[in-house]
Amino acid sequence: MHHTDDGMESSKKPNGPNRPLLDPDLLKAIVAVVDCGGFTAAAARLHSTQSTVSQKIRRLEDLVGHRLLDRGGREILPTDAGQALLGHARHLLALNDQILDVMAGAAVAITVRLGVPEDFVASRATQVLAGFSRRHPQVKLEITSGLCSGLVASYDRGELDLILVKQRRHSRAAVACRPETLAWIDSARHPCLRADPVPLVTFPPRGLYREDIIRAIEAMDRSWRIAYTCSSLNGIQHAVAAGLGISLLPLRTVTRDHVVLGAREGLPAVDDYEIGLFHRPTADATVQALARALADMLDEEGHRAVHRGPS
Repeated sequence: MHHTDDGMESSKKPNGPNRPLLDPDLLKAIVAVVDCGGFTAAAARLHSTQSTVSQKIRRLEDLVGHRLLDRGGREILPTDAGQALLGHARHLLALNDQILDVMAGAAVAITVRLGVPEDFVASRATQVLAGFSRRHPQVKLEITSGLCSGLVASYDRGELDLILVKQRRHSRAAVACRPETLAWIDSARHPCLRADPVPLVTFPPRGLYREDIIRAIEAMDRSWRIAYTCSSLNGIQHAVAAGLGISLLPLRTVTRDHVVLGAREGLPAVDDYEIGLFHRPTADATVQALARALADMLDEEGHRAVHRGPS
């Protein structure tokens, strides 16, 4: 026996046909506990008892040789080992459902889990996805939208098969990419660039464009203040339109309620971002087919970007 990093003892598991199989029922238990935030709510979801759910988690921990949940605080959170297991557990449970669907005669043969930024949800990407679904009726698309940092983290944990995200150019090799055109924006009705200090509307710390905004204003030798922080693109758009501050957003998200700023106001072009498409080298043919459809969209958008103005 040897000790793992999290203090549990484990023996080296045999390879080959004698290697233990993970019971999907145990995986379902840990997913429910994490999603529900505790054993009581998880037991209710699973129509079980709290002690039974707890026993299943301990059996799973014994099987994998790691402590999977941190029960010490007010919240029950996954350990590092638990976080690593969760993405694969969700995938295995999804595969289990697919097998049952196929055996029941359902048309769904495969699920593709796609992550896209919030500003792509209402864009042409939605039309591309709808067209793909019509051409591949046997494919079930599970689409997640959110901040790019969260999508990348989910992808790295194995929870997404394909992601379309924004990043600084060449920071991570992509299957396909195109430059992202950004625009400085102010309110059309209540402009505030001349206010002192300059009010800024940004994503949260470590969010896209935040540091670029601050660096540009400081280079103008202007004082600034964060007037509004929001993790929602829609929230940023409305805050700028209402006159809460200036911001930096993709050009395609500019509306008639905004005015575009630039060199005339002393603001620099920010051109070191790109939109990248990522999937694993081992991705199956369906994932690669969807990736090609999205890559074609990126190519088309890239050709149109130089001609596009505010919407």
